[in-house]
Amino acid sequence: MVIFPKGLKACAVIFDFDGVIVDTEPLHYKAFQLILEPLGLGYSWEQYVNTYMGFDDRDAFKEAYSNKGLSIGHEDLSNLIATKAKLFQDVIKSGITAYPGVVELINALHTSKVPLAICSGALLSDIIPILEMLDITDCFDVLITADDVSKSKPDPESYQLAFNRLSSVRTESIISTSCTIAIEDTPAGIISASGAGLQVIAVTNSYSKEHLTKANYITDSLDQLLSFSTF
Repeated sequence: MVIFPKGLKACAVIFDFDGVIVDTEPLHYKAFQLILEPLGLGYSWEQYVNTYMGFDDRDAFKEAYSNKGLSIGHEDLSNLIATKAKLFQDVIKSGITAYPGVVELINALHTSKVPLAICSGALLSDIIPILEMLDITDCFDVLITADDVSKSKPDPESYQLAFNRLSSVRTESIISTSCTIAIEDTPAGIISASGAGLQVIAVTNSYSKEHLTKANYITDSLDQLLSFSTF
């Protein structure tokens, strides 16, 4: 058990990925546009932030089509998702930088034997190479990705699944929803985690504080959480 600022107690911590651990949103946006612009379905960065950020790839493509009054079949959707995944792998080869303090925080929590999970709308194939680059793959007990759920954030399905799996693999720890903390950067992520009964720490990496007010605690940087205490 650890105590974060404002007295928030954590028996387990679940991290979002994009916008919390690494800033891959511009890279996802670039990969989407490489596919959608030739189809006449491209959109601006502002539209991505306001509408698409927080969606998994499946719902992001559906929204891009729906926004133009179009529908997309299951096979075509699957092909677009696969193509985007390949493009994203090429894009991340240019290098990835973690947000300040987050790798140190993850390693410190892992050293303190706090159960850790990732709950992300990204694909597992997007996440694993980056975790390996940052050398933090072994810190996480559970990885929940777009591959595991039928509904993306703000639906609580992904966080419910992350909590349930974390509880089942860390049976030596007493884990409850009330002392499990999600670390998020988007309003949709906060709604998702809160809907699963979790406490939420929001970091202003992607949105300003006024958009994150439903979180239990808001910080400008995760390095401010490094002063946690254990008991």
